[in-house]
Amino acid sequence: MLVRVAAGIILREGQVFIALRKRDQHQGGLWEFPGGKCETNETPLQALSRELLEECGIKVQHAEHFQTVAHDYGDKQVELIFYTVSQFLGEATGKEGQEVCWVAVSELADYDFPEANQIIVKALLAG
Repeated sequence: MLVRVAAGIILREGQVFIALRKRDQHQGGLWEFPGGKCETNETPLQALSRELLEECGIKVQHAEHFQTVAHDYGDKQVELIFYTVSQFLGEATGKEGQEVCWVAVSELADYDFPEANQIIVKALLAG
């Protein structure tokens, strides 16, 4: 079964907002770009807006498609649709109790991300 996920690369002043996946989640204990599953009849952009409001407390004002990544973890196949989010209302927080932080884009390599996110981390580091 393929799981479609919309994820936001939330950018502000040379920094990106990341969240730590809870230990009991798939790929738990690793950092991620916030987002979540696309619901039935929901576009990835609609899912992104809904998930970032629910998880991080921000209202997306402007997002652009960055890259789509398909990955097979063996136990789960995912299609991750990444968007850069450069304009939003509110202050990003971990509304679901998850650890979050703003990090310099240049420091992303210092954080452990799921395998499917590695291509995005490399693209961001390359500028």
